[in-house]
Amino acid sequence: MPTNFIEELRWRGMVHDIMPGTEEALNKKVSSGYIGFDPTADSLHVGHLVQIMTLVHFQRAGHKPFALVGGATGMVGDPSGKSKERNLLDADTLNHNVASVKGQLEKFLDFSSGENSAEMVNNYDWFKDLSFLDFIRDVGKHISVNYMMSKDSVKSRLETGMSFTEFSYQLVQGYDFYHLNLHKGCIVQLGGSDQWGNIVTGTELIRRKSGGEAYAVTTPLIKKADGTKFGKTEGGSVWLDPEKTSPYEFYQFWLNSSDADSTNYIRIFTLKSKEEIEALEKEHNEAPHLRILQKAIAEDITVRVHGAEALQTAITASNILFGKSTSDDLKALSEKDFFAIFDGVPQAIVSKNDFGTGISIVDALAGLTNFMASNGEARRELKGNAISVNKEKVGEEFQLTQEHLINGRYVLLGKGKKNNYILVVE
Repeated sequence: MPTNFIEELRWRGMVHDIMPGTEEALNKKVSSGYIGFDPTADSLHVGHLVQIMTLVHFQRAGHKPFALVGGATGMVGDPSGKSKERNLLDADTLNHNVASVKGQLEKFLDFSSGENSAEMVNNYDWFKDLSFLDFIRDVGKHISVNYMMSKDSVKSRLETGMSFTEFSYQLVQGYDFYHLNLHKGCIVQLGGSDQWGNIVTGTELIRRKSGGEAYAVTTPLIKKADGTKFGKTEGGSVWLDPEKTSPYEFYQFWLNSSDADSTNYIRIFTLKSKEEIEALEKEHNEAPHLRILQKAIAEDITVRVHGAEALQTAITASNILFGKSTSDDLKALSEKDFFAIFDGVPQAIVSKNDFGTGISIVDALAGLTNFMASNGEARRELKGNAISVNKEKVGEEFQLTQEHLINGRYVLLGKGKKNNYILVVE
């Protein structure tokens, strides 16, 4: 028998709307359900994690999760929550995106054999041979225009305009639910609260077309305590792909969350039990400056998305930022992580030829750069033990050589704990 999936979501604050009878139906027997992922990019981002975790809880409760990647609907574009129509993608781009998204979902869901193993489905497989005439005859006649016009995703766009392509999206998504209900036994569709109208269209189509059993559950849209959008930074979206968002930047995103947000995040984005979370919260409240909640969340999610080795690299990079590091730690950084940590630090270009016989630290501080105003200032700071090269203190006789280069190209000069300067060797 399955465990209570809805109750698990409920205590984690992950239930927004639920169709009557859903909880009872899921408690009765092992069931199948699905969530759709729109492959508009070749990576998911942290905004998708709520739905990924919903499927994870669904599977852990004993049910069978289906992850639908919309190879067909990606060609149409979901208007829900959008102020204007999106650019449509060509087939090659979509196929690439679908393959990339599947690889990321496999880090969360168990796709191995078994009664409740996860399955990936692509709605292009059942739409590619369905003609327009067949669709409007067999599907369109079951849902009235009045019903479709009543949806918030349509009403919010009536003044600015909406193409027929977008208007028809809820029918296309509804047909997905009908197809999976008929062929895969999916009785519940899960999604964000902005998807409620599309999901209910699916339950209505199933009821009218086949009389099947169908339910709906949506999760709240995550908002930060300060009212800003979750999952966005100054640099844009926080992606699951390490090439788009490095593990260090990913780790820092969670580490920098507020105490109020962390209380929600640890429930939504980790698998920790209620008892574990309450114990962490108690510990955190006794010493908030240690950021115990934020570290627990950042470590849990970074390991799940990027692995234990990437987490250690992220922690090392974070320690560098706060001055707890060595020259070897710096040299172990990738170029991307190095500049993520020292973003905005002033730079000067020096010639590689200058490193032939070495560069005196005084020249590096004042002659070749404007880090120090003069040689005299450079010597005073060196005598005061205030200068470091690659985070290690140096004296007035120190010579920079090629062995000090990070990634074969950079040297980090430091004055005190907060003032840094980068030499770029070309």
